[in-house]
Amino acid sequence: MIERARPLAGRRILVTRARAQVGSLRALLEAEGAVVVEFPTIRIGPAEDPVPLDGAIARLAEYRWVVFTSRNGVAALCDRLRVLGQGPEALRSARLAAIGPGTADALRTAGLRAELEPAEFRAEGLVRAFEGVDLHGVRVLLPRAAAARDALPDGLRARGAIVDVVPAYRTDVERDHVPEMRRRLVAEPVDAVTFTSSSTVRNFVELLGSDAKRALDAALVACIGPVTAATARACGLPVGVVADDYTIPGLVAALRVAFAGSGRSQDDR
Repeated sequence: MIERARPLAGRRILVTRARAQVGSLRALLEAEGAVVVEFPTIRIGPAEDPVPLDGAIARLAEYRWVVFTSRNGVAALCDRLRVLGQGPEALRSARLAAIGPGTADALRTAGLRAELEPAEFRAEGLVRAFEGVDLHGVRVLLPRAAAARDALPDGLRARGAIVDVVPAYRTDVERDHVPEMRRRLVAEPVDAVTFTSSSTVRNFVELLGSDAKRALDAALVACIGPVTAATARACGLPVGVVADDYTIPGLVAALRVAFAGSGRSQDDR
């Protein structure tokens, strides 16, 4: 029996996630036969000032809910708890919410459980997930990146919550190997580029400057969700794919569908 050609087989796909987080996306793409080209555009680091997070940890008993919007937020808070001589179990005094399955999985790995997950894995969906939950006067802790959208805290406050937004980590521009990557992208164009957050888009454009659009001239721009896609369009990038399921597996599935509909796979060349 002849194996049916895989849509992503032989496709060169650029991955812009942080170096430490590329593993899951790389594994899924390579399982589909893709050739992964890593160009990390962000670097995850601790918050510049740990005092606000330390203060929130000291007041954990006051929070009815702790809301996580990324794996990074879970890792940052748990890391800080360990620095302060505590463990993830300190969070069991509160109810936990996670923006999506990846974040919920990070909580499970830490021995915790998300009581609330939205049907749509973005801030607006998480706000809707709190419908039916009485938040009037309830203190909510939101440990997240130093720079992020206000849709979630504003939405929770509109429901009566008292929300403390605390910087738990920061995302910096990853500037290593940029000249080398610029040369590689010109010499060996990619078939697609994946963006998994607005930060990856903005940093990609900042790092490549006027070469950004030219590097993606013949590439399919694939975004993990509508917020990331909106950022890409605002940066002048032609978005070709937006995942219906705002997850890493959802992004790979969207790429598979897109290339399956584009004609022959690279296996057929």
